Amino acid sequence: MMNTPLLLPMMMERAEKFFPKKEVISRTLDGIHRVNYKELGKRTRKLSHALKKLGVQEGERVGTLAWNHHRHLEAYFAIPGIGAVLHTINIRLSPQHVSYIVNHAEDKVLLIDEDILPLVEAVQTNLNTVEAYVIMTDKDELPETTLSPVYHYESLLKDADPTYEFKKDLDEHAPAGMCYTSATTGNPKGVVYSHRSIVLHSMALGLADMGGVREADVAMPVVPMFHVNAWGLPFLSVWFGTTQVMPGPQFTPKALAELIDTQKVTITAGVPTIWLGLLRELDTGQYDTSSLRAVLSGGSASPKSVIQEFELKYNIPCIPAYGMTETTPLAAMSTLKSYQMDLPEEEILNIRAKQGVLAPGLEMKVMGKNGEVAWDGKEMGELLLRGPWIADEYYKDERTQQAFQDGWLYTGDVVTVDEEGAIKIVDRTKDLVKSGGEWISSVDLENTLMAHEAVYEAAVIAIPHEKWQERPLACVVCHEGKTVSKEELYDFLALQFAKWWLPDEIVFMEEIPKTSVGKFLKRALRDSLNEHFASSKE
Repeated sequence: MMNTPLLLPMMMERAEKFFPKKEVISRTLDGIHRVNYKELGKRTRKLSHALKKLGVQEGERVGTLAWNHHRHLEAYFAIPGIGAVLHTINIRLSPQHVSYIVNHAEDKVLLIDEDILPLVEAVQTNLNTVEAYVIMTDKDELPETTLSPVYHYESLLKDADPTYEFKKDLDEHAPAGMCYTSATTGNPKGVVYSHRSIVLHSMALGLADMGGVREADVAMPVVPMFHVNAWGLPFLSVWFGTTQVMPGPQFTPKALAELIDTQKVTITAGVPTIWLGLLRELDTGQYDTSSLRAVLSGGSASPKSVIQEFELKYNIPCIPAYGMTETTPLAAMSTLKSYQMDLPEEEILNIRAKQGVLAPGLEMKVMGKNGEVAWDGKEMGELLLRGPWIADEYYKDERTQQAFQDGWLYTGDVVTVDEEGAIKIVDRTKDLVKSGGEWISSVDLENTLMAHEAVYEAAVIAIPHEKWQERPLACVVCHEGKTVSKEELYDFLALQFAKWWLPDEIVFMEEIPKTSVGKFLKRALRDSLNEHFASSKE
């Protein structure tokens, strides 16, 4: 067989050659832009040339602080196209964490959206390696800024070569991208992706029993492009010639619903909190969602109530997926097997609510107290993964030794595996409630609470207890205009759980704090609530 390298430039070259008329529909601060793949290819080549003229060398990092739009997509291919490394930076991190990761990655150039300038300006004196700032804007002139030296993105492209040749003599194992974890504790951890890993991940995501993305789709990645490469959808969509809808800056549930309606989106991806907001907007009845064939939901366990509402009310399959920064991120997806499709509705929903079967190409082990756990859907253990798009270390970080051992990634996720091999997340190891030596799943309690018609969001944390070591405490946000008592919720939970699983306390809140990528920030809840409920309860 021919030994041909798997490189990212071949994806853009294929789109230019075979799908020049297909479009990227991009929402920016100033409106909607439509760019076909022929033009996108030229602009990408221009950006590659411009970065070379700015002095970016093979292996050096170029950081992006940007929303989901066509310019960011150009950077996805232009930076690896010269052998440099695309470093997508989470714009929702604290200024201190942004400074840390820019310095830790040693970014040479930063590409910045106009509305994100204040964040970068606030930390510019702390950035030790950045030699140039490029502002991405629809305006003809540069906005006022204290950054220096600063360049106008479109002006750089105007003076660059649209026929610039992407670098071909690259090792497929060379770094193409990097992303840092969102860091609920300590500094963010960097993960570097190779050309080969991204290409293989894209191929897996496109498989019929995974994402099933195809040329005829209209894909809208709602998950940010700064979060694990928008789960790989931008790479895959360019390669396959798929129309893309980029929701842009500061989108709202209303903006997403309008894009689904007007652009006839067929597949979209985001975290459960995004879908909770979208479902609330769809309840207004103003939108046509009939084009949607799949909503991919990941980042945290998808509440059964969300899956049920999409599927029963709107006839849209809501497909939970599992992954993390260290897994590029696709590791598993909850698609039905052929003989499961005719099962009763409730059984199908129970299958859908799991994280699903491992993606082809990966291997897993689930390790409990006494070795590998039984595939019985009951015994819990930590999920271990390995495969061609699973990281084998953190970038220049001593925490590598803890997370990567004996050729396996220790995910920190506690799961069960049923007889069909479907993974179900029970909890993060740090979020499990250990009561009297027994584990209580905060995820199971949360999902059941969110199945109550009055509950919008629910998060369960552990609080210290003198006798039982830890006990669960539930934080609940009600739907607007709806109320429910603690007693009603306890009765609701008691239908499904043993008495010792029930939370010691239920706290009603206006809002549950979230991480930069939309997950419940349980550390903040623990910090604020533990001191109030730490007394022992006999």
